Order: sequence, then C-alpha cells, then structure tokens
Amino acid sequence: MALLVALGPMDASRAAINSVNTVTPGQSRTDGPSEQRLLEVFGLMARGQSREALEKAGKLVADRPNFQLAQLVYGDLLAARMRPLQSVGDMPADMARAGAAPLADLREEAHQRLANLKEKPPEGYVPSQFLKMAPQTRSAMAVDASRSRLYFFENTGAGMQLKADYYVSVGKAGTSKSQEGDQRTPLGVYFVSSHLDRRTLTDFYGIGALTLNYPNMLDVRRGKSGSGIWLHGTPPTQFSRAPRSTDGCLVLSNPDIRVLIDNISLRNTPIVVASQLVWKSPKQLEEPAAAFAESLESWRQAKVSGDLKKTLSYYTPDFSSYGKTLDQFKPLLKAEMKALKGRNLELKDLSYFQWSDTAETMVVSFGEVMAGKRTGIHKRQYWVRSSKEWKIFFEGVH
Repeated sequence: MALLVALGPMDASRAAINSVNTVTPGQSRTDGPSEQRLLEVFGLMARGQSREALEKAGKLVADRPNFQLAQLVYGDLLAARMRPLQSVGDMPADMARAGAAPLADLREEAHQRLANLKEKPPEGYVPSQFLKMAPQTRSAMAVDASRSRLYFFENTGAGMQLKADYYVSVGKAGTSKSQEGDQRTPLGVYFVSSHLDRRTLTDFYGIGALTLNYPNMLDVRRGKSGSGIWLHGTPPTQFSRAPRSTDGCLVLSNPDIRVLIDNISLRNTPIVVASQLVWKSPKQLEEPAAAFAESLESWRQAKVSGDLKKTLSYYTPDFSSYGKTLDQFKPLLKAEMKALKGRNLELKDLSYFQWSDTAETMVVSFGEVMAGKRTGIHKRQYWVRSSKEWKIFFEGVH
C-alpha cells in the first residue's frame, strides 16, 4: 500500500513493519497491547492485506476510542477503499490545512512508533550511565528523548534485564531544561521521589503520577530552576500525547504508567533522561566502573584512617551539602570519623551512575555502615572529574 512507502520524512522500514505479527501476551517488549495492535495493522497494510488491516483497526478503535493515531489510520483504511493513499492522514487539502498542527503531531507519533521497530537496543546491552546497580534496586528506567521511548529494566541475578519499552512524550521545546517555564524536559540522572494517587490529581494527569527529584544536585550547582517534573498519564479523552507536547514532564499512556507505578520503589528507582541513549555491553562498562570504584575506595579508606585533611582532599572547594559550605560541613565529617573509633566502614547497597555532558559526573548512593552494625546512614554523593581526579561536590542523607 502506498501509504507506507510515501511517508516522506517518516519513511518506514518495510522489513521492520513486515516483522510485526499477531500479538502474543508477554512476547513483545513494546509498550503494551494497544501499540502492538497498531503496529500489526501497519504490518498488514505493508503486506497489502487491507481487508484484514481494516478489520483489526476497527476493533482497536472500538476498544480504544481515545487512541487518536489509531483513529487516523482507521480513517485512512476506510478512504483507501475508494482511492490510493499517499501518506498517514491522507485527506483533502482544505481539511489538512485546517488541522495542520494536530495532523503533523499524529504523523510524528506514527514515525516514532514505527522507527522503534527499525533499531532495537542490542540484546543484553544497557545505557552507558548504568555503571553499578545495587541488588536492592529492583528496577531502573532510561528515556531516549530522540526516540520518544522509555526503557524499563529489572535488576536480576543475571544483571539488568530490559523488560519493556514505552512510547513517551517530552517537553514542547525539547530537552535540556534550565529554567522555570521553559517547557523543556531535564536531562540527567534522577530518582522517583513519590507516587501521587489519581484521587489527589485532576483528570489531566491520568491515573497517577511519579515525581522526580528535579532539580538534582548537579542541576542546583549549575543554577537551574523549576520543579514539578513528573511521569504521568493522560486524560480520559486522550490515549497518548504528541512526541513533544508537555510542559516538561514525561507523559505515557495510562496503561503504561500503571505498569511503572506497580513496579518501582520510591526514592530508590533511578531514571536516566538523555537526548540520545548510548548502549553498552556490561563488559564495556567494567573499565569505567573500576576506575571510579578506585577513587571511591580511596575516599573510604581515608575516612576510616581518621585523617581529616586527607579525607577533605576528596571534596571540591565549592562543595555544598543542602546549603552548607565545606567549612560548615567539616564538623559533621569530623564527628562521623571520630565515631568510627578505628572501626571499618562498609559501603552497602552501592550504586553509581555516570553522567557526561560538559563535565563528567557520578551519582553515588550507598548505606554507610560501621563494622559491627547492621544498618547505617543512607547517603548520596555527587562526584565530578577534574584534571583526571574525581572529587565530591555534594554529600547528604537521602
């Protein structure tokens, strides 16, 4: 069918589309049955099976009447019974002009969903930011804004396993948030702070929301402003949003945000938001992980030794801890070292995530447990690499 070969800038891969088969529960890593059913329709269209495509598209829109893209494709299939189609949303020129903006959004959504079929992450690979994940961290997420895709991982005995990926919308103005109201989605390493129940929200946020800890300490150091960056759902009248359509939040369909809400741990689930993810094998990440682990271990040994001057050498001059300068933080550090009384200090439940843009930073979480104790203080540190040395610019309890 001409529709799939005349998408212009959305030119889809026939091989990828033809690979879409009947949905089997648990078989696909895509963002749930509705998307998979739409892709199956595209596959049937690519194979010239227009009657079957129309039948399945009709069932899809009956089940999901708020799925606007599915409605558009269903309309195309109805129109195709009378004339050849040249593009997604092929309609008379006056109608296309009247609805130019929403039509462009739906075409871009189609492009992003189809493009996800063309290039999947290599099997067993993870985002380059995932250097070390504590066994107690059950899950993690990563967003590739260029692909309008959120990837969900489970932390298993065999390492991080990609379990699902979901279509996601980002800010109207794109990414790299820097100030309040700029309608951009922030980039960086964040953590899920809380779950907001649907009963406390308006319909605009769908069935619920997960809040992120934006601005994180790197954002604060860089003077970025704004707040209220959430992962949330959509209102009842809308199944999904355009790829770039939010005020900075990350928006998923309600079925997809429900899966995330049910499978994350508050304050402990990391989410990396990148303009474009770089995928690495666990083997490729061993070297950078080991290089940073050496610096972290040196800091730990310095603290255990009781040498305050040496320990302070691991902190940047512009260090800050919730508003405290390094001089103001020094008495607390001294007291912690004194309390050790020569005992060893373990870093339990250790995780660290690398973030590289104009600088190389590391976001580190651990439980600081003295020998002989079962529990300790849960801390988060932010490190920055300067002149090939790693230094701490933030440390605090979380």
